[in-house]
Amino acid sequence: MFEESVIVVGGGIAGLTAAALLAHEGIPVTLLEAHHQTGGCAGTFCRGPYVFDVGATQVAGLEAGGIHERLFRYLGTSAPAAEILDPGCSVDLADGYGPINLWHDARLWKQEREKHFPGSALFWSLCSELHKSNWAFAGRDPVLPVRNFWDLQHLLKALRPFNYATGILSKLTVEDLLRISGAHQDQRLRQFLDLQLRLYSQEPSNRTAALYGATVLQMAQAPLGLWHLDGSMQKLSDVLTSCLMRDHARLLLRHRVVGLSFGRLSERWTVNVTGPKGKSLQFQSKDVVCSLPPQCLLELLPSDINFVNKYRKNLEKLPKPSGAIVFYGVINRHALPENCPSHLQLAADDPGSLFISISREGDGRAPLGQATLIVSVFSETEHWFHLEELDYQEKKIILVDKIVQKLQTWLGIDCSDWRHKELATPTSFAKWTGRPNGIVGGLGQHPSFFGPFGLASRTPLRGLWLCGDSIYPGEGTAGVSQSALMACRQLMAERGQKFNFPS
Repeated sequence: MFEESVIVVGGGIAGLTAAALLAHEGIPVTLLEAHHQTGGCAGTFCRGPYVFDVGATQVAGLEAGGIHERLFRYLGTSAPAAEILDPGCSVDLADGYGPINLWHDARLWKQEREKHFPGSALFWSLCSELHKSNWAFAGRDPVLPVRNFWDLQHLLKALRPFNYATGILSKLTVEDLLRISGAHQDQRLRQFLDLQLRLYSQEPSNRTAALYGATVLQMAQAPLGLWHLDGSMQKLSDVLTSCLMRDHARLLLRHRVVGLSFGRLSERWTVNVTGPKGKSLQFQSKDVVCSLPPQCLLELLPSDINFVNKYRKNLEKLPKPSGAIVFYGVINRHALPENCPSHLQLAADDPGSLFISISREGDGRAPLGQATLIVSVFSETEHWFHLEELDYQEKKIILVDKIVQKLQTWLGIDCSDWRHKELATPTSFAKWTGRPNGIVGGLGQHPSFFGPFGLASRTPLRGLWLCGDSIYPGEGTAGVSQSALMACRQLMAERGQKFNFPS
């Protein structure tokens, strides 16, 4: 039995951020990660000379005042080398009208919108005003959802008069904004919004919270931006890992948490762990910060204790996130179109809309003259786990062929220019990340699960805190880092401590 001060479960970006923050405050921290490396869905893997980002391929929040810039400044370290993506993405609706480029320059992006979506100015103006309010609000580190008086105090500190006005829209969707602005009959605009919002909220425009959608639709524009990391997405994890190790946190890889139980008399959590070579271990701590998907708690928490079961019932009602099919390929760089953007999106019915990330020359992901292509498609999850092995492999072959054919037709790639092809499915992600059914992303930013109506970082189980992509403010490396900061502030306040994170 090992007695710890704080145990952090999961070594993705959220868990690493939480551990680094607490360790920097001098709190003894043990981070338990089931995999042989940190990073989670923002990690990487190698195939010979090729480096592939597992899931996440772009970063937000590295600009001045962004969550990652503030985080690294607080930790006293430098951010990993990165370049702004311009355009942040190029979206092809496959309708013959040419791609829509999400330019970093706000003026160019306005011209692009007017060209492709005439008559939509009021919609974008409304989104812009909501975004400004939301971003200023988020920069003041609010606590949502509120679960006690401390949470309420810090929420009120972050609010300004305009936030109260925009709060009226908290139950509306992006589709409602289209209707308010009179742009709801523009089917091409709706298709564009559905494609983009599905990436960042797991929901289309008629199911994405208006306040969330208004912000993510403008993440690529100055003064914000989307960034491409030099080397790989693993660099973000590496910086956080070096910080927590520098500040004397303990990182235990290949340590899978298999059970959590709370002793009401001892007021301690017992964390059951399977370590290397199957060794069973136990850790105890007053506080546990869990960065795993909340659905994992259904397997980890005991089912025979009444006060725990009340919370379990709430978790059972959570919506099921999507999974993803991800194609990892390598081509000769000369096969790509001239000035090809690093991120592309293509509307397609079969196998589904494609989101493509292409490495840059000299960024460390492929040898010079070659490029990695990572192509993701949303997928249902459960049916993948019921296939016989032959059916599973046959389905993968069919999907690889469909994706390759789409890429060759769309980008003009010759079949002789391929150097590597492989496919990951929800079963692959279940093995890599330990996520139930290989789910990706959080709960989906529907009005019923966003902001004040979402799942709280402060659970009703004393000393159990949550962070990650299912906790406010949502998905992406910036979102999960913000959630980790919120959980750490709550944990330290519960202990009578606080820290002054830079604004």
